[in-house]
Amino acid sequence: MSRGDGRQSGWQGAGLVAITYVYFLIFAQFAFLKRLASLGVADAHLKAVMAAMAIGGILFSLLAPRLSLWPSPTLRLRVGLLASDAAALLSLLPLGLAASVAVSFLIGCGLGLLTVTLATHLRQWTGNRNPLLLAGLGTGAGYLVCNLPPLFTASPDVQASAASLLCLAGICITLLPAPTPLKEAEILPQAAVPFLRVLACFAALVWLDSAAFCIIQNTPALKAGTWQGSVHLGTNGLLHLAAALVSAWLIRRRGLSFVLSAAFLALGFSCLLLLDPDRVLLASLFYPIGVSLYSVALVAYPSLLAPVSSAAERGRQAGWIYAIAGWSGSAMGIGMGQNLGHIPPTFVIAAGAVVLLPGLIRAFSHRTRELGLTAFVVLAAFYVDRVLLPVHGSPQLSQVERGRQVYISEGCIHCHSQYVRPNTADVLMWGPAETIQELRLQHPPLIGNRRQGPDLSQVGARRSALWLRAHFYDPPEVSGASIMPSYAYLFGDERGNDLVAYLEGLQKAGTVEHLVAEMSWRPSASAVAAADASDGERLFQRHCATCHSVDGRTRHAWQASFRRLPPDLRVGPFLDLPLSGPLALRMDRLAQIAKFGIPGTDMPGHEYLSDQQIASISVWLSQHIAQLGLNR
Repeated sequence: MSRGDGRQSGWQGAGLVAITYVYFLIFAQFAFLKRLASLGVADAHLKAVMAAMAIGGILFSLLAPRLSLWPSPTLRLRVGLLASDAAALLSLLPLGLAASVAVSFLIGCGLGLLTVTLATHLRQWTGNRNPLLLAGLGTGAGYLVCNLPPLFTASPDVQASAASLLCLAGICITLLPAPTPLKEAEILPQAAVPFLRVLACFAALVWLDSAAFCIIQNTPALKAGTWQGSVHLGTNGLLHLAAALVSAWLIRRRGLSFVLSAAFLALGFSCLLLLDPDRVLLASLFYPIGVSLYSVALVAYPSLLAPVSSAAERGRQAGWIYAIAGWSGSAMGIGMGQNLGHIPPTFVIAAGAVVLLPGLIRAFSHRTRELGLTAFVVLAAFYVDRVLLPVHGSPQLSQVERGRQVYISEGCIHCHSQYVRPNTADVLMWGPAETIQELRLQHPPLIGNRRQGPDLSQVGARRSALWLRAHFYDPPEVSGASIMPSYAYLFGDERGNDLVAYLEGLQKAGTVEHLVAEMSWRPSASAVAAADASDGERLFQRHCATCHSVDGRTRHAWQASFRRLPPDLRVGPFLDLPLSGPLALRMDRLAQIAKFGIPGTDMPGHEYLSDQQIASISVWLSQHIAQLGLNR
């Protein structure tokens, strides 16, 4: 094959685009974040780490066209791939906070250099034959690979390793024969679109995309309807591929403005559908379509669509697009998703004005009556929705009622039941059972269909508001081996407090009688006989030390909010515990406190632990108290 044929280089371009997308989506947005979570990087530290990535991405997006050290586009591309490869491998190491910041910065630098260089000189790797189609094919293939279940559901280490191998494959691709250099003025014919408008449109679309992505990823009920299961993932991947190919065809046939408008309509519609969890399936169809429609344009614009005559100007435009629309727009969208938990309809309207308004003005420039009538209808609809309906519509919900809606929308029912099975061990662990008549009064009943977590029908009698709040922020820290994800984002607005108020109210008649039953409970004789003090110390460290050791994380994070600061059980004092009298009496009381907590305080029970585990904790604590002296 001759160097001037361009066919081989065309497949080079599609492959490089696909590799870049897979690296960014699977590694930078999934594997690296999961890896940080496993290293204990969270909250403010996590924000600092991700800010480093954004800084690196913005910096090298702007510097990429100006790097005289690597004048060759091919060399710059290889350096970007090599830096990205190194970052993926480094993420496999046991990183501290400083190292995590450095690796995150390297990811941003590598991606900034890689994306801008590839978008600026895309024709160098696609050739003259259908470059736009190849850009669409590469984009769609990248999204398709990301949605392959074996890769999407793999561990962070496997995903990082896959990203590293793809970077090496990208470097190998650049070693293949390149096409004959193209004339600078060769661009696809497009209606003139001002660069600032293109930049604003991409920023609005990336913002919407990132906000929706963050909300879906952090909302179990939404994630279950979009990115869980082979069917959902396969459908998403095929929709991405089809929409990317259609986008390439539409850009050539109808132009850039048409495709950006179509992308907004699909993406904006999906964002509005996400406001209702019952419509998540429909949202999951429009979301990948909108994303792929604009993503092809984002890749193709600098090299194939921008009406500029020099590579230098294309590079500058690509740098600003990826720095502002790509990195900054993505950061703003993620921030909106984390802080609000939803995309306000007013923001969707604002984004629509940025993308659609210039075209609508041109369309109606010679139809003033139609334009006036459209504006009147829009304003009237806005007035009815925002002014009349809130006043004359349904009555305002109480905090508990709002909290119940949050409970439903967040999918809590999928892991927690609200039904204590009568005449079973449930009654002692979770509280008195409800009658069928009481359940029928709920609208809708929230019995639940399985238990991956404890029953919550009486949780208000077993857990304090502070414990519930701390648990939502960091479940494994507060509740031992909990697999529940963090719901800290709910406290970015009032949803978190509403949910806590609802759960606090879940306590029914019969609570007093149940407390009597708890006080008369003892571990079985066989459990006491099998108790092991060393196992009790291990269980204490896992379930109790977060509050009852001087350096406990929960103790420090919430010390100003406790009704009574938990004592440091390494030294005492030992409250609510008889320190004189028979040893068996003290052992029983320790077991009751460990099993059911202390009513009227923030001390929770550990109802889910077995009798033997509870007995082991009480044995170890009793021995520890004896070593300190009973009078402490």
